[in-house]
Amino acid sequence: MQSFTQKIKLVFQDSTLRSRIFFTLGALVLFRALASIPIPGIDAAKLAAFFSNNQFFGLLNVFSGGGLSNLSIVMLGVGPYITASIIMQLLTMMSDKMKKMYQEEGELGRKKFSQYSRLLAVPLSVLQAYFFVILLEKQAILGALSSFDFAINVVVITAGSILLMWIGELITEFGIGNGVSLIIFSGIVASLPLNISQALFSYDQSQLPIYILFFVSAIAIIYAVVFITEAERPIPVTYAKRVRGNRVYGGISTYLPLRLNQAGVIPIIFALSILLFPQLILNFIKTSVSNPTIQSITDTLLSLLSNGLFYGILYFLFVFIFTYFYTAVTFDPHQIAENLQKSGAFIPGVRPGQSTSDYIGKILTRITLVGATFLGFVAVLPLIMKEITNISSVAIGGTALLIVVSVVIDIVKKVDAQISMREY
Repeated sequence: MQSFTQKIKLVFQDSTLRSRIFFTLGALVLFRALASIPIPGIDAAKLAAFFSNNQFFGLLNVFSGGGLSNLSIVMLGVGPYITASIIMQLLTMMSDKMKKMYQEEGELGRKKFSQYSRLLAVPLSVLQAYFFVILLEKQAILGALSSFDFAINVVVITAGSILLMWIGELITEFGIGNGVSLIIFSGIVASLPLNISQALFSYDQSQLPIYILFFVSAIAIIYAVVFITEAERPIPVTYAKRVRGNRVYGGISTYLPLRLNQAGVIPIIFALSILLFPQLILNFIKTSVSNPTIQSITDTLLSLLSNGLFYGILYFLFVFIFTYFYTAVTFDPHQIAENLQKSGAFIPGVRPGQSTSDYIGKILTRITLVGATFLGFVAVLPLIMKEITNISSVAIGGTALLIVVSVVIDIVKKVDAQISMREY
């Protein structure tokens, strides 16, 4: 407890860290203010009925940071930017030029890469805004819109998404933690008081075992996520002795820490983005096209995606694949091996160069298998509980819990790193 209170004091004594925290809080307050400004022409009663009967849009609301529930000007959240980031990172696997820009050109290359992601997010925002407005108009949540009103709504929603993307970038640069994750996190946390009050008002004593099961599972998930996130596989590294003048340098032993889950919460966000986008398009086609054949195909695909077993398997596979994918993009064993060789370091019993790269890559593949399997299992565990308890909000709550725990861990690490820098 003493060390915790000392850290709190250090946080407020460090002017840089204090300003970063206040900047982050101010940006999140601005986001919540924007999320409370609805687009014009909404039927509130039909909107509430629509969300209460549609789990897909409830999950999309979590993903958008809570801006969709009242059709705010930032209803798309950071979804288009995340989709753009996925496309850009997929290109690094297919294009050597993009891979070189992201991994080898340093900070300048990463800035170019981020700029391309931002530019790609603009047409994606326009496309999603167009789909949303038509879908909401067909559901009578929005009244009959003229061409001008329709265009204005699309422009406002697109501008809101781009503004939110900019706020997220500012949080990442001038605040604490990842801005995109924090925006989603703040939307989840903001919805907690309402969800808790609804649970208290709808309390049924006969379902007490289910409530206890859900509470115990939540504690277990939190513990497991923290444990796996903090778990490391150390690789011993030794620095060769070097003589310069009358002094001897090197000869020390340390280790290279490889985390079981290098990707953090990003695979969950990526998997949700990929799963939600097709459902959005299918819902749009269903409400916009009157052709019986297309309607039949759309209904079949939507029912397939609504099937708990199929959706769970697909969700698990996407989380598993994206964990490996994001780890491969952000952690390059060949580059690590080169850096070790340049600094005169080596792994005992392993030749420098390509052999070191292969050795690190082999270990990384094995430990990522554990991390990816765990993350996929935890992601689908709430869906399993939903089938057992028949409570639809459990699935949403489980995904939200994963994001919240991972974001809190990331923030704590960033604060600890800043405090360590201050001490040095």
